[in-house]
Amino acid sequence: MNKKMRLIAVPALAISAVALAGSPAMAAHDGSYSSTLGQLNGTTGTGTITLDVAGDQATVNLQVSGLAQTFMDAPYPHVQHIHGGAAGVCPTPADDANGDGIISVSEGAPGYGGIQTTLTTSGATTPAEGLNLALGGQGGTYSINRTITIDEDTQKSLAAGTAVVVVHGLDPATSTGSAEAFNSPSDLNPDLPLGATSPALCGTLVQTQMGAMPYGGADTGVATESSSNTAGMIALGGGLVLAAAAGGTYAVRRRAAHTA
Repeated sequence: MNKKMRLIAVPALAISAVALAGSPAMAAHDGSYSSTLGQLNGTTGTGTITLDVAGDQATVNLQVSGLAQTFMDAPYPHVQHIHGGAAGVCPTPADDANGDGIISVSEGAPGYGGIQTTLTTSGATTPAEGLNLALGGQGGTYSINRTITIDEDTQKSLAAGTAVVVVHGLDPATSTGSAEAFNSPSDLNPDLPLGATSPALCGTLVQTQMGAMPYGGADTGVATESSSNTAGMIALGGGLVLAAAAGGTYAVRRRAAHTA
């Protein structure tokens, strides 16, 4: 290659590299993420999630079992979200600031951030669906398998390693708080009991081999979770109309553990 050709080729290669780096196919968040969800607030449930991401498309495989099964003689609705924009960690008992035995959403919020994507069973996945009970998981054991669109904020959290999955809805039979604490007004909406909106499972999404699932929690410990107080509360409050439609009063009475 003569000198003139080399002078032309070098800038061309540099431009090509920049173009590839900026291409959606080369986005830093693309790949597979997973977590084994840790237990919070006395839950006996378990959960795993994998998220295979390409651009703004994410294929979700969430498996949950052992959570509270019924509410008002109907399947217990459990909502779950991808949180982000904060430290990317789940709460511990030390985050129970008021000492009532239950780590609430606002107490856990500083670690995992506000809602960025709602993991619904169907339909929209925006933060506005954060408390859409009709689109939550139903009963104590359920799965969500679907491909969804994730927004730019969620993509950034995945790339930064600060995306956290939180599943809400405690079982009054196993909750670490008393019946009085469980049925006290939720910090998200006073028409709901605290236990119904508090986090039950939590885990940080960690990038893995495509489709792989880690054996342990994603550096969450037994108790992990958190979110920007304001952002989390605003986002989870977005679908409260359905709570009223689901039966108005959401008071839950403690029952014997064997009936859970």
